Amino acid sequence: MALLQDRIVLVNGGSQGIGAGIVQAAVREGATVAFTGRRAEVGEKLATETGALFVRADLADPAQARDSVVRTVQAHGRIDCLVNAAGLTSRGSLLDTTPELFDQHIAINLRAPFFSMQAAVADMKGREAPGTIVNIISNCAHGGPPYLAPYSTAKAGLAGLTVNAAHAHRWDRIRINGLNIGWTDTEGEDATQRAFHGAGDDWREKAAAAQPMGKLGQVDEIADFVVFLLSDRSGVVTGSVIDWDQNVFGGMD
Repeated sequence: MALLQDRIVLVNGGSQGIGAGIVQAAVREGATVAFTGRRAEVGEKLATETGALFVRADLADPAQARDSVVRTVQAHGRIDCLVNAAGLTSRGSLLDTTPELFDQHIAINLRAPFFSMQAAVADMKGREAPGTIVNIISNCAHGGPPYLAPYSTAKAGLAGLTVNAAHAHRWDRIRINGLNIGWTDTEGEDATQRAFHGAGDDWREKAAAAQPMGKLGQVDEIADFVVFLLSDRSGVVTGSVIDWDQNVFGGMD
């Protein structure tokens, strides 16, 4: 049987990048999937390709973050699994981050997952049914580079939220885990490298050559791992924030 057979899955931030890969993997593993995104043309294209339900939403608005769960339940009767994959990676250091940029990072990278989790857990508890949640975090939760100060701050908060919520709802049989994703090859990362770091067409090759495994993280690999964590095959694991990375934090050369 497929890993997510007959499960209802919502992927917030699922219209592109890692989120889109998770949508595709969840559909392949038998799930009925809904996903959110801001751009209608991108979301509708993925919906056509996968048969998943596209819910247009701006997750910076906490009401829309909660409503993504409500609309999933309205369409499919319940929610079994939630993935928070939306992320904002715009640059800012401690010295040059404005309050507006800081608030943008908190809104997308922390507040949106908080309130979508709130709505999902409420549905699961209301039905007295088990469920699973996976938060896509970042290795920047360990500290991050100086130019990602607000991003690192928000992602560290999401790591803390993951553990807190997992502890709070373990007796409800709701398992909540997170992945600290390392450097990954996505279309969004390509745009970021070009916009903020002056990268050329060969940036992927140069970046891969500098990594221990000789490559950047791949979307399909992350998606498969997320499906595993959502599924019963990951057993009783909850409250884990896993470093999905090829660099070992705390190690020294």
